[in-house]
Amino acid sequence: MADAPRLDVPRGQARRFGSFLRLNPDAVGAFAEAIARFLGTGRFLAVQTIIVLVWITLNVVAVNLRWDPYPFILLNLAFSTQAAYAAPLILLAQNRQADRDRVQAEEDRARAAAVRADTEYLARELASLRVAVGELATRDFIRSELNRIVEGDDEGEKREKKSKKKREQPT
Repeated sequence: MADAPRLDVPRGQARRFGSFLRLNPDAVGAFAEAIARFLGTGRFLAVQTIIVLVWITLNVVAVNLRWDPYPFILLNLAFSTQAAYAAPLILLAQNRQADRDRVQAEEDRARAAAVRADTEYLARELASLRVAVGELATRDFIRSELNRIVEGDDEGEKREKKSKKKREQPT
């Protein structure tokens, strides 16, 4: 009697219906994307078309092999089952793609904001450099000043010669 479970102590976690269906959402999403990618290929459409043509041909022509006579109810059931599974998988794949697009758009916005801030910073720096360069003497300004000084020295030398001549002249 000591080995019998006690009724006043809970057994632990109760088994729930969904406890054995713990699936990794990323794995299910990757599987859904693979199926959606495959369903959208020309290969899938060609294989499906060949299977349908063979199905119909065998059920119409081969009298001994008729497993699905003319209204092709079994073929219709197969298409319905395929559509019932394909639609949710395609929607799941689209939702995952929308999530990826949303993340990509947020990253693009952040990158654009950083580029805009960098551009504005560079524009301010360029403007400050233009102001600083405007206060500096440019090559043309220095050249004109040197030319003025050189011309001024020539005039100064002429004045000195005149004053020297005046001193040397007897008065």
